[in-house]
Amino acid sequence: MSLEKRTRLLDDPLAIRAMAHPVRLDLQSLLGREGPMTAADAARRLGISHALASHHLRQLAKYDFVEPAPGKDNRERPWRLVSTSQSWRDAARTPEGAAAADVLEQLLAERALESLAQWQQQRNDEEPIWRDHAGIGRSGIYLTGDELAELVQQINSLVERYVEERPIDDQSTRPVGSRYVSITQIVTVDPEETE
Repeated sequence: MSLEKRTRLLDDPLAIRAMAHPVRLDLQSLLGREGPMTAADAARRLGISHALASHHLRQLAKYDFVEPAPGKDNRERPWRLVSTSQSWRDAARTPEGAAAADVLEQLLAERALESLAQWQQQRNDEEPIWRDHAGIGRSGIYLTGDELAELVQQINSLVERYVEERPIDDQSTRPVGSRYVSITQIVTVDPEETE
């Protein structure tokens, strides 16, 4: 596995659907935050059965989201992430890909809203540096298709710098004082106005 480029472009509807499962998203998040771990350890952390964790890790491995990692000995069989960031922007080019992306994006949006609700509960107890730069911002602007593509690419480039410099599953790249930050980008486009 190359740690040089950890972003994966998903265009296979089956792979997208494989990722679009709550337990599988939880497993990927756990492996990202904690690094390689066994199915038994993951099951304990998530409060699920060992068999369920093993099944979902095997499914993630089938679609190259996770892979076996070196263990302390021959008995230990930990798993690690293959990619730490995914994009499915080209999936919508086929009806199957668009349907799979819709399912995944709906699940991710629900999780983002849960995360926002949790943040709102703790926000007032946070230091200003965290409190003042998290939450929801909203802007409405008129853009051409090319301008929208450029804007999204610039935002993605800013985030990708940190994705590449600090792979989420490599604790040694985390600066002192850093915390896990989740950035969910939602871009919608209104239908064309008719006059």
